[in-house]
Amino acid sequence: MSLLVVADNCPISYLCEIGLIEILPRFFGEVHIPAAVYLELCHPRTPQVIREWALRPPPWMKIAATQEADDPTTAQLDAGERAAIAMAERIKADLVLMDERRGTKICRAKGFAVTGTLGLLIRTSESGGLHLGEVFDRLKKTNFRHSPKMLEQLLERHGRHQK
Repeated sequence: MSLLVVADNCPISYLCEIGLIEILPRFFGEVHIPAAVYLELCHPRTPQVIREWALRPPPWMKIAATQEADDPTTAQLDAGERAAIAMAERIKADLVLMDERRGTKICRAKGFAVTGTLGLLIRTSESGGLHLGEVFDRLKKTNFRHSPKMLEQLLERHGRHQK
């Protein structure tokens, strides 16, 4: 049985920027994104590599319009995060891909499993798909907000079996 997965903008964007977007269909088959997230991916201020990828969406990315619920718990989030949570609720998603702290906290409070860019990279590393240290170096060249200490700790914990 495959998981119903809904994604927000950030994990897709960062995976595009570091050349690892194809891990999503490998793990999940299909990934659902609301139209609001798709518009963020195609926005003129979005980095070119992401825009170019999004303008030719792969068959595994399922884009759909989502009616946002009048949900006061998501009012402080951006449109893409609100739409992703609304879509997750509508399709009864098994997993939400999101990096934003407030958004992930709300998702968990609503009963959803959540993982973000780092979780996806760790999962890929543990399946033998990449060298975590090299990927973290690529991620640091993006606008990904991170604590250097946190990345060090993740690398110590999850990168110890890598060459």
